[in-house]
Amino acid sequence: MEGQPDRGTARGVMSVAYIQALRNLALKLETLKIHGHDKVAVTGDDWKNQMRAKLNELNKKTAAKGKTSSGVAVAQVSDKSLDSIRAEVENCQKCALGKTRTNTVFGVGDPDARLMFIGEGPGAAEDLQGEPFVGRAGKLLNDMIQAMGLKRSDVYIANIVKCRPPGNRDPLPEESAQCMPYLMRQLKMIRPEYVCALGAVPAKNLLERNEPIGKLRSSFHDFMGTQFMATYHPSYLLRNPAAKAESWKDLKMIMDKMGLKDPRGKNV
Repeated sequence: MEGQPDRGTARGVMSVAYIQALRNLALKLETLKIHGHDKVAVTGDDWKNQMRAKLNELNKKTAAKGKTSSGVAVAQVSDKSLDSIRAEVENCQKCALGKTRTNTVFGVGDPDARLMFIGEGPGAAEDLQGEPFVGRAGKLLNDMIQAMGLKRSDVYIANIVKCRPPGNRDPLPEESAQCMPYLMRQLKMIRPEYVCALGAVPAKNLLERNEPIGKLRSSFHDFMGTQFMATYHPSYLLRNPAAKAESWKDLKMIMDKMGLKDPRGKNV
């Protein structure tokens, strides 16, 4: 088939697009596996649509968070259930970032949060403290969360990669591919109703699209049955303060969906 390597020369002639397709398939299969589906029958060219439909079905079954079908409250996600993933991350050496990190940066916040923020990767301050968004960009993110009428402890914050890329560069595709299953497991356990991607790196990785952040933001996307919004990274906003107004529009759209009022007591 055109565009697909033959068996004899597959290792030598895999195109970037083919490798990306394999990576995306692996992530989807990993996500289904952690939902308890060890065997998935997918054939033909519509494998992505089939898996997305299955994931949407799984998410709809748990849309009434914290309730059974009869409305009876059930136990929420505990910190201990996330700690098992955190322990794996702390011992992870799957990519080169494991050799240069000071600390892994797993995630922080409410393990039963309705809203989850996802950045690209730790910076220098985060690498030292082992917590996401604690530097200047973290201070701005805290202000953004507070402007929504929430506290940092009300949301969950994580990154695409759990170790700092040297020089604060963007994560390489292979680094993101190795680390994404950890994030998928966090998403599975937390089950946020809304996800806000901070910057182009998490938006492109999670949506599997290559448009610039300016085109991906300002509208909701479906991400495995979750309402997904992309906006500018706080670091970008520090360099370009004029963009704060545009980012605030994105946050107000999330607030409207969540039924939040702004801190001044007005409807969004």
